[in-house]
Amino acid sequence: MPDRSLAVFPAYRDNPYLNLMLLAPRARGWNVLESTRLEQLEQHLGRLGAGDVFHMHWTAPIVQRTDDDLAAAGARLDRFRTAVDAARARGARLVWTIHNVLPHDARHLELEVTLDRYLAATADVVHVMNADTAAAVADHYTLDPDRIVRIPHPSYQGVYPASVTRSEARAALGLVDSDRTVLAFGQMRPYKGLDVLVDAVRRVPAADRPVLLLAGRTSDADRASIDTMLGDDLRAVREHDHVGDVDVQRWFRAADVAVFPYRRVLNSGSLHLAASFGVPSVLPDEPHLRAEFGDEGWVRWFDAGDAAASLAGVLAGPAGEAVGADEFSRRLAPFGRSREYSELLNVVSS
Repeated sequence: MPDRSLAVFPAYRDNPYLNLMLLAPRARGWNVLESTRLEQLEQHLGRLGAGDVFHMHWTAPIVQRTDDDLAAAGARLDRFRTAVDAARARGARLVWTIHNVLPHDARHLELEVTLDRYLAATADVVHVMNADTAAAVADHYTLDPDRIVRIPHPSYQGVYPASVTRSEARAALGLVDSDRTVLAFGQMRPYKGLDVLVDAVRRVPAADRPVLLLAGRTSDADRASIDTMLGDDLRAVREHDHVGDVDVQRWFRAADVAVFPYRRVLNSGSLHLAASFGVPSVLPDEPHLRAEFGDEGWVRWFDAGDAAASLAGVLAGPAGEAVGADEFSRRLAPFGRSREYSELLNVVSS
């Protein structure tokens, strides 16, 4: 088959999801064009024609840049649509992966919905990971069921080093074996509900109160907010920077349970990471999350309508066990999902 180009946007080099999913397409000869700026994407789209594919991932870089006012954001949306329409007119195909219902902390909501409706109407394939995505986004835009393809989020089985023991991991973080621990892993941002988690831990009786493990890149402003939230009465072990691959294992090995107190989330790579390390997890009891993980024995739930109190009740009890987490991770092994994606590209581009 002749060389084909796959333009990926935004292609964050340090994003493990993208790196895993692109393994098989790269191995099978796709010329991957990566960009993170609209200006570079326009150049890449200008090179696409029949047999090529543009894969759109996160939409925030188009109309949610923090330095753009409404007029500038609208102009960027127009440029994006013009470039995509021109590439499609030359025979290129469009795949859109829905990572979020809407971008987190969106500034220009009306423009974002306009962009999402454009993608929903234009994409040759809408790739979803969560089985209930169409229902989750229905308040904002409509997906054509005939163009939806589901490839679940891959696990991280075998991706990260897993050589340290629980005792070694805890010693490295200044913990002892008897400490109860609750992990929140990933970028520390307001939408992830850290205030709910902190409130919940504070409500747990002191004798049973767990140590908070917080690890992930954090802005200066968000770190100051977390400092204030924690106060002087809670014990926390923190890393407010990117956690290197070799160190990921320490945080998960040291954790009794991982908590995801998200206010608004559709897919979570950190949840799959917890499963890959065999760590029981706690999620908000939202319909689309139940649809995806309701049968998983390693997942427990808290009532999102009374989040802090409900989560405190979960954390005050036994940590639970990661029943079925290993099977879940094997079922969603990374290269298998990447092969599915590569096969999808072959179908779309033919």
